[in-house]
Amino acid sequence: MSEIKQVNLPYQASLLSFFSAVRDLPYPALLDSNHEHFPDTNYDILVAKPIARVHPTQKSQAITWYDKPLYELSHTDNPMTLLNELMSLICQEPWAQSAPKDLPFIGGLLGFYGYESGHFVEQLPDTVKHDIQLDTLSIGLYGWAVVTNHQEKTTQLITSPWCHSEDVADLINRFTSACDDVLVKHDLNEARPFTLQTPFSSNMTEAEYAQKFSAVQDYIQSGDCYQVNLAQRFSAQYQGDTFTAYHTLREVCPTPFSAYMEFSPEQSILSHSPERFLLCDQGRVESKPIKGTIARGKTPEEDKANAAWLLASEKDRAENLMIVDLLRNDLGRTCLTGSIKVPKLFDLESYANVHHLVSTVEGRIDQADQAIRVFHQSFPGGSITGAPKIRSMEIIDELEPDERSAYCGSIAYFSANGQMDSSITIRTLVADNGNLHCWAGGGLVADSKCQEEYQETFTKVGKLTHTLEQDFLK
Repeated sequence: MSEIKQVNLPYQASLLSFFSAVRDLPYPALLDSNHEHFPDTNYDILVAKPIARVHPTQKSQAITWYDKPLYELSHTDNPMTLLNELMSLICQEPWAQSAPKDLPFIGGLLGFYGYESGHFVEQLPDTVKHDIQLDTLSIGLYGWAVVTNHQEKTTQLITSPWCHSEDVADLINRFTSACDDVLVKHDLNEARPFTLQTPFSSNMTEAEYAQKFSAVQDYIQSGDCYQVNLAQRFSAQYQGDTFTAYHTLREVCPTPFSAYMEFSPEQSILSHSPERFLLCDQGRVESKPIKGTIARGKTPEEDKANAAWLLASEKDRAENLMIVDLLRNDLGRTCLTGSIKVPKLFDLESYANVHHLVSTVEGRIDQADQAIRVFHQSFPGGSITGAPKIRSMEIIDELEPDERSAYCGSIAYFSANGQMDSSITIRTLVADNGNLHCWAGGGLVADSKCQEEYQETFTKVGKLTHTLEQDFLK
């Protein structure tokens, strides 16, 4: 029986140089934990050259095979339905069932879900302007991965039985060459140039934001909802290599769920998200919603006072609790009855520019292919919609002028051995044919104050936009 194979490589504190070694292959993706800063992340994962890709299409089947098809699948144009079916078949493979459960990714599905992927789950309005050409979702079926375990300080090339021997030999050669000190220095210090052609500008004025804020308050007072996440989009024009921009941003604002994904020379995702959506680790499902944000202080005393204020904020605690209840309901759709728990409520987590209020919600599943079903039934994450979820999403569609694209969606992997992890793609930029977009929003509740919420959006996104403008504005 064919099994997965593990090839030891020199330990890599980051996989940046390994990513450079496979950038010429189709659909490379780097899940980049910045591990030394954060307790919740331990693995970096690198993939490229998928066997197939699931994405929206006008055809009767939402999958493109780049090699001989591995499975006979239903003819459906709903990519989430197809992904559920595909994952069930993958998890039935004998080699997948016998694979070690402690490896995060041994081959399987990896990619991103844009916020508008929610339309494949629920019937929702779609009146926003669609001016980004990136697919609504793009999930690759990958047969190999480079996995770094930072705790054990190991880096391995993991290959599944789907891999051809000549491809494995080519990958080993690429990564061995990338370990050379001269090549690493060249890749990281002599990267191809990147420039901003314009500063970032919002898709709404302060007065327009205030009007939308007022509309949300009217909906809350009329009983339509308890909370709505209202976001604005910031856009600039750029030229050059967005991987250069990504490398700069990861140094300035390291975050635990960073990722860089490339779809073409003109389209990429640069994510610096601090927020986990869902983790599945040997049947245990975990979500860590963020609700409550305050800027870091300029002095240690001010920083400590800001953190204490956030921990004591009744508004932020109430807002966080609403989303915890929403997630308990979402996980309860698929997790085992009676398994939903909240082991941590209102924890403080601190990052380069902000403190966050974070809670933990847990559940359990008993079958490997259930991980992707839990994910789909809970998508998009309640912390970036509002409550109740469907009505909040309807209001977001009404008030926000442009699509969210990758923002407030998720970057996720679903391994053949049943493991899964995913982010909520806040603090995320989308590069699309010369335009660079990023978003920031906040959950509005009955006692929210317009000026404070408006300023919070700049606090959340400012580290990204200011860094790029300072370093790269032409």
